[in-house]
Amino acid sequence: MLGLKLVTDPRWVNIVESNIEEILTDHAWCEQKAASNAISLITQNSEKEELVSELMIIAQEEIEHFKMVHDLIKERGLTFGRERKDSYVNELFKFMKKDGSRNDALCERLLFSAMIEARSCERFKVLSENIKDPILAKFYRDLMISEAGHYTTFLAFARKYADNVDVEKRWQEWIAYETSIITNYGKQETIHG
Repeated sequence: MLGLKLVTDPRWVNIVESNIEEILTDHAWCEQKAASNAISLITQNSEKEELVSELMIIAQEEIEHFKMVHDLIKERGLTFGRERKDSYVNELFKFMKKDGSRNDALCERLLFSAMIEARSCERFKVLSENIKDPILAKFYRDLMISEAGHYTTFLAFARKYADNVDVEKRWQEWIAYETSIITNYGKQETIHG
């Protein structure tokens, strides 16, 4: 369904399990950034009523996920650390086309967002199927389903608002690019690391 070419090695979960505080802190910040991304898209495209309505829902869900992860950190007596840099997302950002019309830029931003959601969904699946902690396994399974919905929403809006962009072709380019960089990740106790 996600179209990703490379799946995460399940042994990545062994790294995650060695530092639950780090993965939860990183995950919380990923959710906060996802909420901010949705709000930014709303701000830049306020005239697109359907987009605004759907992204308000996503922003609310992402901020709720942020709260859920933060609550888990508190419940476990862990420390919520400072925001982390996400090198994976920064590499994806570099691939975004910066030219073209305003709608072309929107389409790129939606594809960028869809790619992040797709990989996050895939990582949550790997966590849900391989982490030994049953509470975290269920937690990540539930979030995986939500992230899949976000991925499909972003992709559907890219298709809807594309004027001069062949979205299917460009999505395949995004997948190919993501495949070329993801091999550098899966070695740290972070969602994309």
